[in-house]
Order: sequence, then structure tokens, then C-alpha cells
Amino acid sequence: MTQRVLHAAQILWPAFLFAAALELLVFAWVDPAQLMIGNWQPDATTVYSITFLVFWGMISLAGALSLWLMRMGSQPAQRARARRQGGALSRHT
Repeated sequence: MTQRVLHAAQILWPAFLFAAALELLVFAWVDPAQLMIGNWQPDATTVYSITFLVFWGMISLAGALSLWLMRMGSQPAQRARARRQGGALSRHT
């Protein structure tokens, strides 16, 4: 398994679980049959599906942003360590 695939799995799987839990919580209080978007009243399955995908996308984006920030923050430390050791910076992906 490549590092990229591992990072994708580490982001997408927990995001999937949290999106499912968040959807359960939201629709415990909201009746999807009562929702109207303009003049369009989607059926409950459509509302559940769209909501889940939006939740999953937002949580995945937050996880990916966190991973990116952690990797960007570690690069200056890697460069400083490489300068102290007199070696070249190895790229970790």
C-alpha cells in the first residue's frame, strides 16, 4: 500500500463514519419529507443521500486540510535537521 493510498484511507474512512453519525443526529430532529428547496420538494432518499455526501465531503476536506498542514509544518524542521547533519532533504510522500 502506497503512502498516498494510506493517507486517503486514513482520511476517508473516519470521515465516512462521522458523516453517518452526523446524519443520524441531524435527521433525528429534521424530517426530510418536510424540506423544500425553492419549488422543489425532493423525496426523503434524495435528501438523505445528498446530505450524507455533503457531510462526508466536508469532513474529508477538513481531514485532508489537517494532513496538509501537518506535512507543511514538518518541512521546515526536516530542512533544519538536514542542514545540521550536512545531508540533503529527503522527500517523504
